[in-house]
Amino acid sequence: MSTQDDAFEAEAKSLNYTFRAKAGTKPTWTPRWGFVTDEPGFDPRFKIGGQFGGWFYGVRAYGGHGQDVGGNAEATRGPPVNSYSDFAGVLGTGVYVTGVAGTSINNSGVYGQTGEDPDQSIPAALSAGVFGASNTLPGVRGWSTQNHGVIGESYDGWGVSGRSYESVGVFGISVTGMDSGVIGISSMLPMPGPMQLARLPAAGVVGSSNPRPGVIGVSNTDVGVLGVSNAVGISGQGSVAGYFQGDVIVDGNFTVIGFPGQHTKSVAVPFPDGTQRLMYCMESPELWFEDFGTAKLKNGRAVVKLDADFGRVIKRGDYRVFFTPEGDCRGLYLRRKRTGSFEVRELMDGKSSVAFSYRIVGRRKDIRRHRRFAKIDTRLPVSAPAPARRKPKAASRSSTLRAFVASLEKEARAGSVDGGRSGALPKQPPPPLHVRAPRRGKATRRRAPNPHIL
Repeated sequence: MSTQDDAFEAEAKSLNYTFRAKAGTKPTWTPRWGFVTDEPGFDPRFKIGGQFGGWFYGVRAYGGHGQDVGGNAEATRGPPVNSYSDFAGVLGTGVYVTGVAGTSINNSGVYGQTGEDPDQSIPAALSAGVFGASNTLPGVRGWSTQNHGVIGESYDGWGVSGRSYESVGVFGISVTGMDSGVIGISSMLPMPGPMQLARLPAAGVVGSSNPRPGVIGVSNTDVGVLGVSNAVGISGQGSVAGYFQGDVIVDGNFTVIGFPGQHTKSVAVPFPDGTQRLMYCMESPELWFEDFGTAKLKNGRAVVKLDADFGRVIKRGDYRVFFTPEGDCRGLYLRRKRTGSFEVRELMDGKSSVAFSYRIVGRRKDIRRHRRFAKIDTRLPVSAPAPARRKPKAASRSSTLRAFVASLEKEARAGSVDGGRSGALPKQPPPPLHVRAPRRGKATRRRAPNPHIL
């Protein structure tokens, strides 16, 4: 056949190959292509440039040196195959070169899909360097034994972005609890923030930054940041450990500690000059509620009823009353205290009718077993460095790694689309095929060749 014929067809006569391109042995001449479909213009006049089919691989290709070194050509052309790569549509491998490279100008460089898409729910307008899609399994999954499973880096965008319509946008978990589930750092410095991250214990989320907020939580209708267990805020010089814009609710005890002379509780009050001025709280070794009011004597006597709501929150049999007359009289004294009222009289059986103000202090009804000047441990949970992680022994690490890998494989089998079967192709060929072929007007059966016989 000449190279001008319309089509070529070859029938396999060898167990090794059907087509073979030989580069030759000339040291000064190296052909550029082994096989190529010619492109005469802007549009290649092929719907499909090439189609390959094989039992182990549809296409097997390697880059870089291909010479057998040390009697083992497989070792020089890439890592040994495993259960993911021993059956594949395309196997690309190399030692110092990229195994498979996919590039595109206006669309995804590499598109990977697992499982069917009967409802056509995979978005059609998404483009990325690598785009992984699935309906029932993870779209993209990264794995590493001793390094990061997935790394996302960007110069002027987000390194990693997670978004979900009905579930968690980003989920991080540390199986052993020896490290944090998610760490977020905004800085190029090794360990930014007011405290070195190396001193912090393992955490669900760690956020740290020098010039910007370490963690920002925003919600229009629910909680912006929800922390369960100990929550610690640490500030550097000239900053605050926590800033809340809006209402704050504390479910538990509220304790203020600090350096001597600096542990105070205050409120910022706007002044007419536009500044904010501090007003401080009064402190007590016991727990009191107080109320204020005014009343007036009539013929030297007055009965004052406690506010009903105030009486519900104090121990009404144990409260204190203080008076201040607002006019000339002989003085006032407390004649009788009842659970719902108290009686005030003028000294020396006076009969004046002056007004007076009073202050009531009652013990909190809901607090029990309170101790005066109770001791408290004010040490921060992160004040001590996290314990150094000891490197496991080789045998122990190997066994725990195998157990972890086995758990991942079990999870993958449990979540597979076929009800738990492994997604790998069978190592043995399928049952013998039978092909009908006409012979003397009758149909006879002919056994298909075994693709594993080489």
